[in-house]
Amino acid sequence: MLPSITPTELHDELLGPTPPTVIDVRESHELAISSLEGSIHIPLSELTGKLGGLHKDDKFVILCRVGGRSAQATAYMMQRGFTNVRNLTDGINGWARTVDRSMSEY
Repeated sequence: MLPSITPTELHDELLGPTPPTVIDVRESHELAISSLEGSIHIPLSELTGKLGGLHKDDKFVILCRVGGRSAQATAYMMQRGFTNVRNLTDGINGWARTVDRSMSEY
């Protein structure tokens, strides 16, 4: 089972003293619909080539639309030695339903 975090838990952590780095693995056209301010955009197809620029001991939360692609990215990062990476349960749509209801779902 992959480590995960709910949208509400992520919201609380983002307001805390040591917020995680949020990586959005969706495609560029999806960001026009909804996005989480402050997140880093690394499409899933580009993740392999961009891991070298990330510190393996930093805290990461990975998101996509509903949690499938981010689960793949979370598992991949864990296999590559990242020690504190979690999947955002229900993705950006879950965030829109529970944290920011002004955000569009798709």
